[in-house]
Amino acid sequence: MPAKKRYSAFDDLNANGVEKPKIQPPTPVPPEDTAQLPVERIERLKPSQMLPDRFQPRRLLPAELRADFYSGRINCYQAAMEWLALAHSDAGVEQEVNRLLAMGSSFEEHGQIKSITGNWALNHAGEYMFMIETGERRYWAACLQYASSGAADEPLLRVEVVEKPTRQRQVLENRHAEPPSAVEQACEVASLILAEMGIQPEADLADDYDYFRIARTQRMPAGLWERITPIMQLTRPRMVQLLNILQLPSSQLDLADRYRLAERVLREILSAPRDQWERMIRLSIQNQLTSEEVAEINFPPASVETPHRTVTPILPEPARQAARSMRRFVQTLNELDRGGQDRALDEIADSIVVKGMGKESLTYLEELTRLIRARLDRRQ
Repeated sequence: MPAKKRYSAFDDLNANGVEKPKIQPPTPVPPEDTAQLPVERIERLKPSQMLPDRFQPRRLLPAELRADFYSGRINCYQAAMEWLALAHSDAGVEQEVNRLLAMGSSFEEHGQIKSITGNWALNHAGEYMFMIETGERRYWAACLQYASSGAADEPLLRVEVVEKPTRQRQVLENRHAEPPSAVEQACEVASLILAEMGIQPEADLADDYDYFRIARTQRMPAGLWERITPIMQLTRPRMVQLLNILQLPSSQLDLADRYRLAERVLREILSAPRDQWERMIRLSIQNQLTSEEVAEINFPPASVETPHRTVTPILPEPARQAARSMRRFVQTLNELDRGGQDRALDEIADSIVVKGMGKESLTYLEELTRLIRARLDRRQ
């Protein structure tokens, strides 16, 4: 008896087909009674019957295509075709597309191992769609594979209907699937904070990042950090540092995310004047700069003098590191609300005293206070 062939998500595709993918997919037929949908029901759906979460912390679809796709001006296959075209002129986009196409190819060879999760809901046009909670990479992998294959029929993907999708499950899935970029981690922290506080995105929000930025303006209720720490597996100070990345304008966040700039590099960029941020991001991408090399951009050589400005001498390397750390410390404190400042100072004081550095630290800080006061007095 011949062995039973394993189901493939792309069994419906014609591998040797030459036709272009159909741009207008068939209208999905919603379940008769979505209110009675059982929990954890397995179904097989076409990508045209699904819709990714616009406010998923891991942003896959390029910024150039997001507005048209989420407004319904283009469908998932048109977006995939434009995405493929964009990859020809952008190395960062090309790398992501290649990873997704490789995943799509693996569906043909090994089948779809993990289901896409989500539930049925009305979209902006009043149509029932399967709203994706986790598995957006699998969704776009199928769309890109279909758009590039010339197949005539849409693929079918295995989905699992869950009663209550959550941000927490979304973040956990992201972190297990692939190490997130610094920008993605910042959005993950923000999304968990907002979910804990019950703050949902507004449907007509023009800039996706503005939703995540709301987290930086909130006063955190007691116990919130402790609830999200097990999910992020990061300390509270580290999560605060990640949230600070969201200060960058959206276009710069997209660049930093696309080319996966490291958190330490972005922190150095944020310590520079705001009007230098984009230039430094592009330099970091083009030259693959480390955080130490980015820090050097902030401090011009002593030989570059102007008639009206006193040039600060270059300090030995350990002293420069100490000076940069102190500047970042003050900048980070200024970005916290009063409650956050008080908690941070309490924690620092406890740590310094416990480690036996209390007297020396007090001496340095008193001297620093004297120097700052002297300079302020000269300005008056």
